Amino acid sequence: VMFYRLLSIVGRQRASPGWQNWSSARNSASAAEARSMALPTQAQVVICGGGIMGTSVAYHLSKMGWKDIVLLEQGRLAAGSTRFCAGILSTARHLTIEQKMADYSNKLYHQLEQETGIQTGYTRTGSIFLAQTQDRLISLKRINSRLNVIGIPSEIISPKKVAELHHLLNVHDLVGAMHVPEDAVVSSADVALALASAASQNGVQIYDRTSVLHVMVKKGQVTGVETDKGQIECQYFVNCAGQWAYELGLSSEEPVSIPLHACEHFYLLTRPLETPLQSSTPTIVDADGRIYIRNWQGGILSGGFEKNPKPIFTEGKNQLEIQNLQEDWDHFEPLLSSLLRRMPELETLEIMKLVNCPETFTPDMRCIMGESPAVQGYFVLAGMNSAGLSFGGGAGKYLAEWMVHGYPSENVWELDLKRFGALQSSRTFLRHRVMEVMPLMYDLKVPRWDFQTGRQLRTSPLYDRLDAQGARWMEKHGFERPKYFVPPDKDLLALEQSKTFYKPDWFDIVESEVKCCKEAVCVIDMSSFTKFEITSTGDQALEVLQYLFSNDLDVPVGHIVHTGMLNEGGGYENDCSIARLNKRSFFMISPTDQQVHCWAWLKKHMPKDSNLLLEDVTWKYTALNLIGPRAVDVLSELSYAPMTPDHFPSLFCKEMSVGYANGIRVMSMTHTGEPGFMLYIPIEYALHVYNEVMSVGQKYGIRNAGYYALRSLRIEKFFAFWGQDINNLTTPLECGRESRVKLEKGMDFIGRDALLLQKQNGVYKRLTMFILDDHDTDLDLWPWWGEPIYRNGQYVGKTTSSAYSYSLERHVCLGFVHNFSEDTGEEQVVTADFINRGEYEIDIAGYRFQAKAKLYPVASLFTQKRRKDDMELSDLHGK
Repeated sequence: VMFYRLLSIVGRQRASPGWQNWSSARNSASAAEARSMALPTQAQVVICGGGIMGTSVAYHLSKMGWKDIVLLEQGRLAAGSTRFCAGILSTARHLTIEQKMADYSNKLYHQLEQETGIQTGYTRTGSIFLAQTQDRLISLKRINSRLNVIGIPSEIISPKKVAELHHLLNVHDLVGAMHVPEDAVVSSADVALALASAASQNGVQIYDRTSVLHVMVKKGQVTGVETDKGQIECQYFVNCAGQWAYELGLSSEEPVSIPLHACEHFYLLTRPLETPLQSSTPTIVDADGRIYIRNWQGGILSGGFEKNPKPIFTEGKNQLEIQNLQEDWDHFEPLLSSLLRRMPELETLEIMKLVNCPETFTPDMRCIMGESPAVQGYFVLAGMNSAGLSFGGGAGKYLAEWMVHGYPSENVWELDLKRFGALQSSRTFLRHRVMEVMPLMYDLKVPRWDFQTGRQLRTSPLYDRLDAQGARWMEKHGFERPKYFVPPDKDLLALEQSKTFYKPDWFDIVESEVKCCKEAVCVIDMSSFTKFEITSTGDQALEVLQYLFSNDLDVPVGHIVHTGMLNEGGGYENDCSIARLNKRSFFMISPTDQQVHCWAWLKKHMPKDSNLLLEDVTWKYTALNLIGPRAVDVLSELSYAPMTPDHFPSLFCKEMSVGYANGIRVMSMTHTGEPGFMLYIPIEYALHVYNEVMSVGQKYGIRNAGYYALRSLRIEKFFAFWGQDINNLTTPLECGRESRVKLEKGMDFIGRDALLLQKQNGVYKRLTMFILDDHDTDLDLWPWWGEPIYRNGQYVGKTTSSAYSYSLERHVCLGFVHNFSEDTGEEQVVTADFINRGEYEIDIAGYRFQAKAKLYPVASLFTQKRRKDDMELSDLHGK
């Protein structure tokens, strides 16, 4: 009889000491009695889903002191995709927040057995990530640098060392590998049961075989859930329903959009080897071969991420418990071939089973957590992209913190549900996108890569016109944005296939666009920016906005204010520009991906009974950015109005006609620090205004430009962007924006107390500009983002964004500098003197390059062009 542990685990657990402990913690009730027990009629929190996510949230909430919690599972505990999980816990991730979640999970699972008495199968095996190409090795070196600085041991090793660590591997085609010795394997179902046991002992009530039918909502707030066993009133609901999270979200009285989709996921199990593998045998990830391999009871468990995935349940088919889906050996054959190439000795080994189980993926390969923008008290933790075990502990902790404290202890914007809009929830979009996402799990991801599916979803009215002129497109929040424009004489195909960690093929194209922005005039379509109008019948708009925003908005009509919405800790929930259209009306411009988050924040904090009107007008206006010294000439000709600084001062907005079109909002700002204007054009006039601008601009050398040029311009001018450089844990005082805060005016606003305290005590990190010194643009690896920063040989922070400055002829990075005590490791105050006295290096994939640190934009470098050979950066202190 086949002894197949992964499929029978939950059934066996009921007979194990751990399961009995868990049962006794519930008044020694048998499973049957527990099912017949009446549900409570009310609770503070109801969690739906008894897999690793639901039990982790329950565990952490109960640890933080919340006791009135009910966890509901439609089948048996841990019998969903948790039961089929391959059990590999890996900390090697591209995103820092994912590394931190996995590291916390590792530490948590390691001590769970001792805490609960339930065996979790935790075994520290270590992981080896193989590289068949130099590019893959560079990618691993970048991850290795980031792991080391957050305290996760990791090293780059030779193929010879790989063979010593795992004697069955064929290493002849490898160029290197990364070894992460503290990674582990674990039984995911046992971990979920241990978390459930600990939560139960802390007072959480757990009911299996209970289905949530829908979530009840009143006035945008969770009020309860209806189950097949009755109703439970509650203040908070947590959707941890895994692949059913999408359906469950749509079934609430106010639908909640949770974009994820399931695919079939295959792995095989073999009988033990003749000499059974040791339990400590390292897990192997051969991403170039698209497979992973781990020890399983002396034999092998091996699966992977094939190039032609099979999405399932698009129609919403439901199973109470996930059954093993149909075997498909033809489909698995490429992965099997890859396995046999890597481990030739397996040829003679008997395969016991091919497991086929559902796994959920999201549109951007990052998990989904956080509060719904539509329903207060409705939280989500789902869409784990096959990393649920690695993220489970950390993700559950951050979500619990979010619920208890109102925010998690780390910046989780990259995982926040509000990064998506409802537009990403089309079933067709999700089906097509996950077919691309699943292979991407192991594809080599070089900087600035773009998804290919689900494109042209949101476009500017100028899309076809720009596309015909050679625009290459990137996508942000579903919106198409031009990266750069390929001149007619360039090879389009070669550019599209250019993927590298080094100097990219678009370097010269972007250089010519930047040069045009500085010497003539360029047009950038920036229609994707989020745009809101806030209006009131009386003075209420100003009163409310003064409380919600950190800068003073009581300015004369027509003036533009750079400001932000801060949270109670003084961190940026949003960074924006606001124009005062008239006494009672304001026009707000925010980053593209802020559309949902910003709307939710405003709605949450505006008075409920006010006569305030908040309108999302993103789709109503096409935005053209006219950058360059000749922008003023182009607009003067088109409007027959004087556009000089005397008549049209900086940061000013007025409605005017451009060509035949009237009612164009023209603003003297460019988001880059360069001279020029933003034109907000009602969409029906977009094509006309664009054509007129391009026509009149011919004699001034006008051309199209894209976001890569914009990035270069804004970074060399030290312009920080929300979501990249600053976030909800960054205050204005930490990024040099004291002048954008009305602290001295005595007016109350959200975050004021925190800023006053910080001003008194000093800041513990400071956004700094770094200019790379000994870096060869043509030959050396480029910095992209996330590179460790060293001061006098000690790690002090990471870069947040970078770009090549065509003016300085150097790379410029932005990043935060911390001051860690060498004795205790605790953070200390960061002063301007501390930053100026340091010798800095930026670590790019293990190579350290010298860098000069600046706290202000290097303004004096832009007054005249100099060769970098005779440029003494250290003598320049631009204001």
